[in-house]
Amino acid sequence: MAAAPAASWALSALLTLALLGALAGAGRASPISSGAVTSALNARLKNLTDAFAPQVRRELGYCIQDTDSEWNTTFNFSSDPTFLVDCMKEGDLPQRVCTAAELKFYFESILDTSGKKNYVKPNKNCNLTSWIDGCEPGWGCTADIGQEVDLQDAVNFPSRTLDCRGCCPGFFCPHGLTCMIPCPLGAYCPQSTLNKTTGVCDPYNYQPPPGKTNHTCGGADRWSDVMSTDDVFCPAGYYCPSTITKLDCSSGYYCRKGSTSQTKCLSKGSCKPNSATQNITIFGAMLVGALSLVLLIIYNFSDQLLTNREKRQAKSREAAVRHARETVQARERWKSAKDVAKKHAGSLQNSLSRTFSRKKTLRTHESSKGGGGGLHPTEPDADPSKESGGKKNNTDTMRSLEENHGKDEGFNVEAGEKKKTKGRHVHTQSQIFKYAYGQIEKEKALELELEQQPNSNLTFSGVISMATDEDIRTRPRIEIAFKDLTLTLKGSKKKLLRSVTGKLMPGRVAAVMGPSGAGKTTFLSAIAGKATGCATSGMILINDRVEPIRAYKKIIGFVPQDDIVHGNLTVQENLWFNARCRLSAEMSQAEKVLVVERVIDALGLQPVRDSLVGTVEQRGISGGQRKRVNVGLEMVMEPSVLILDEPTSGLDSASSLLLLRALRREALEGVNISMVVHQPSYTLYNMFDDLVLLAKGGMMVYHGPVKKVEEYFQGLGIVVPDRVNPPDYYIDILEGIVKPNTNAAVNVKDLPLRWMLHNGYEVPRDMLQSASDSGSSFREGAGPHAPEAEPRKSIVGELWGNLRDILGQKKDEYDYNKSSEDLSNRKTPGILRQYKYYLGRCGKQRLREARIQGVDFLILGLAGICLGTLAKVSDETFGTLGYTYTVIAVSLLCMIGALRSFSLEKIHYWRERASGMSSLAYFLSKDTIDHFNTIVKPIVYLSMFYFFNNPRSSIWENYVVLVAVVYCVTGIGYTFAIFFQPGSAQLWSALLPVVLTLVSSEQKGTVFANLCYTKWALEAFVIANAQRYSGVWLITRCGSLVKTGYDIDHKILCIVVLAANGIVFRCIAFFCMVIFQKH
Repeated sequence: MAAAPAASWALSALLTLALLGALAGAGRASPISSGAVTSALNARLKNLTDAFAPQVRRELGYCIQDTDSEWNTTFNFSSDPTFLVDCMKEGDLPQRVCTAAELKFYFESILDTSGKKNYVKPNKNCNLTSWIDGCEPGWGCTADIGQEVDLQDAVNFPSRTLDCRGCCPGFFCPHGLTCMIPCPLGAYCPQSTLNKTTGVCDPYNYQPPPGKTNHTCGGADRWSDVMSTDDVFCPAGYYCPSTITKLDCSSGYYCRKGSTSQTKCLSKGSCKPNSATQNITIFGAMLVGALSLVLLIIYNFSDQLLTNREKRQAKSREAAVRHARETVQARERWKSAKDVAKKHAGSLQNSLSRTFSRKKTLRTHESSKGGGGGLHPTEPDADPSKESGGKKNNTDTMRSLEENHGKDEGFNVEAGEKKKTKGRHVHTQSQIFKYAYGQIEKEKALELELEQQPNSNLTFSGVISMATDEDIRTRPRIEIAFKDLTLTLKGSKKKLLRSVTGKLMPGRVAAVMGPSGAGKTTFLSAIAGKATGCATSGMILINDRVEPIRAYKKIIGFVPQDDIVHGNLTVQENLWFNARCRLSAEMSQAEKVLVVERVIDALGLQPVRDSLVGTVEQRGISGGQRKRVNVGLEMVMEPSVLILDEPTSGLDSASSLLLLRALRREALEGVNISMVVHQPSYTLYNMFDDLVLLAKGGMMVYHGPVKKVEEYFQGLGIVVPDRVNPPDYYIDILEGIVKPNTNAAVNVKDLPLRWMLHNGYEVPRDMLQSASDSGSSFREGAGPHAPEAEPRKSIVGELWGNLRDILGQKKDEYDYNKSSEDLSNRKTPGILRQYKYYLGRCGKQRLREARIQGVDFLILGLAGICLGTLAKVSDETFGTLGYTYTVIAVSLLCMIGALRSFSLEKIHYWRERASGMSSLAYFLSKDTIDHFNTIVKPIVYLSMFYFFNNPRSSIWENYVVLVAVVYCVTGIGYTFAIFFQPGSAQLWSALLPVVLTLVSSEQKGTVFANLCYTKWALEAFVIANAQRYSGVWLITRCGSLVKTGYDIDHKILCIVVLAANGIVFRCIAFFCMVIFQKH
């Protein structure tokens, strides 16, 4: 053992200090010690304390934290130095105790043999040629006459051959040494007696040498670790206040092995006389009962809390509706006021113009003679912009009249522009104001009408200003135009869309149809900027400008084909959460409530608004209602562009009609709506404004108004038969199920070419090359320049192409979600506010998953009972076995529980992230809610394990370590849940704790072991328990820690490392969540 020499020297130094201190204490306590011996011993102690202490800390720092404290708990005999006084009465005590060299020699022998041999190596006094009575176990001798004994000498052995006799009580004499060593506190070292039946010296296990009748039983023979011998340990059920006194443990107290005092039991009835430990199982059951009661109260009150919250929300809805009603009434009154104000403003303007603006009157007269050159709002062809400009000019006129009454300027009243006047027109300014203020008196009737309005003190000009302002919030209109749009997979070069050209207009509902594989979803994904892993060619214009569609993602709603809705939330909670996170932060709560109410009413979800959506295990609303909730999640954010992927799939005709009516109402507000539809009914089909018809291969067959589609196909000779739904017939033709009429002029494959030629689009040569024979004239333009067919790729090439597709898709997804450019002019709530919203949602979800949490707690409690009962704390190993099982069990159960936080909500996160919600707020809210489990699960486990196992460390120390372990493994569980599929994540969660425990226990001291969190967790548990073993346990503690490689000073370090592991794995999990997105 490499550390044996250093450790043995340090122990010898510590024992030398102890010996000197003990002798000094005995000298102070003994009436015969007032001489030179006591003074010399005190002086030696004073000189040696500072010299030995640093070396002890350096050599035994892994098992001794504080030298002074360890000395007090192990060798401080000052409280009862009776055995020293008795031994000193026999004389020559300083000549019989071991020096530092002898102590070092003893401990080196013990550590080299791991305590298995009960004798030391041959030495100066005990060897093959010289073996005196003092070499026998339990016996010692005095130093030779004239031999000076220096207890500090760590090199030379003094010669001890005189006056050999048995060890004094309270000391032990090793087999093979002729000196005495004091027994540590917690030991019981009386004078032994010969057991005539066995021939053994009780209570020790050595025999007197045969043939020597004068050699009687002596004292104790050795002090070693408890696994080698526990002869000198104070037995369990007793306590030893000194090394020569053993007392019975009283009733109501318990005494562990090596105790110097008795410990009071928590309950007096749980400890009988001579109890080695207390039975505290009942307290564990009480703690479990109290915890269960608290959780039950929280669960029951959570229902009440949610009910009260719903009542408050209902009141806020009623207040919002009342506010909306008042707002509508106010707007109606203001509308009437605007009409009255504009009428009187017009009359005032005409009067002012006729009276004071001679040039303008003349110019008007001349224009009337010329047939009228101005545009009037009442004319059919009036320009709206000029009309609004006229309103603005009226307002500016009145403002100018009020603001410029002190300036020598004239006015063009009709245009509202200031003009410099010459001298003869200077007087018109005062005349204008005199007339204007006179007209105010005539408008008192108008002011009486306005007194009932909220702003009753407005002037006439203020009314005009109010009339011209736009007080109704409008959505920005987005027109999407695309030309020659082509999507090609980056790796395999497969074309998903080919030369698609068209325009999607705001305020219109477009249906995208086509057979399977036509690229309908790909087309809409490209329009929304969500097409990933593809090379895009062509042009996409936003409002006739070349701008990235991703910059408008805050006002673009995308409804996926699957119903991605939180099943453990109600309909209203789903919609309300999306509204709060995605609507403008400047909107008031009342306005947001109105938006949600409008969507609920439009989608017909009023009867189920407070019903849970439901999951696979828990029944909720119907499938059609769930589909409408899926659409409503995008409608509540008031999008300018709304794209839906098969929203009517799985719905009956009535539900589809209700959904489309709601979308039509959205379109009336200027929303650009496009949706993929499969087999719509004729009624539903006629409700669309535009139709986008795609053929296989992503080629466009038709894009235009629904009313003109039949006319277009009739021109090609394709006539829809009677009583056949037109879209079904067209899709059947494109699918190849139905062939066109015999008199049709084109083949099915030529329909995309026909459409391109019909609109004058440029036709790619490869499309001409692949035209059918019926359209062979289309191919003549290609000539010899037509490209040849691409050679077939090898398997390796296909694999490489697929890999490039996947990598390109990941890169595009990351770029889309991390795009910082924002042109939507909508400021959504920040991270902190979204974190608050996510926190509330996660809290509701966890409260509704209380049964699952209860099952987790039950399994943890059962595991604590089993492991606490089966793996009892062993004093020899400080409970290492039980703590090893604890680390594995708690890691496995808590890691699997942490998987539920992210495994089941990946698709929900992907949808919310794509819509611009904060990933960091989502992750932090999940982690914050899981802190409840981090705090409670250790309590549940320890309430069983600790009270069944009853280790020496306190429950608080075990709790702190277990909290750090749960925090660490929860982070690992997050990583598995995000990176792996659910099945693989569970398998990794089950295997990892076992594998890491084996690696850390078999590869001690290596880099791999230090990287295992199980090593730090087990070390923290063992150290917390080992600190409670002192006194006679010192050798056992040091031997065990040096064998396992643990350090008693690493207790805080272990907690920090576990917490750091939890933080690092959370960072890795967040990185994987942001970067890796699997579909």
